[in-house]
Amino acid sequence: MSSEVIVAFGDNKEYEFRILESDLATCNKDQAMNWFDDEWEALECVPTHPMGKVLLLDKILGVARYGGEKRFADGVEWARVFCRNAAFLLGRPAVRVDVAENRIG
Repeated sequence: MSSEVIVAFGDNKEYEFRILESDLATCNKDQAMNWFDDEWEALECVPTHPMGKVLLLDKILGVARYGGEKRFADGVEWARVFCRNAAFLLGRPAVRVDVAENRIG
């Protein structure tokens, strides 16, 4: 199953990535989770919950936010890895990471 990932930053700023089934087949849960953990730390993301607990959806949104729109607009490898790992962990054929609205659908 391939997957389509859209990362939106508001004001019609949407970046679409198609992740092929062959790309998803190379993923595993630990690798994908570790990538988000490492990026969360490297980007110095701040938890959105006052208790400091960081859920998977929070991590995906935070990494997208702190990674910045430019990485997605430029279509760099980092953005493709982000989308591949998000698609794999969420297990959906279509994922919308809406940074401006702070939600994943």
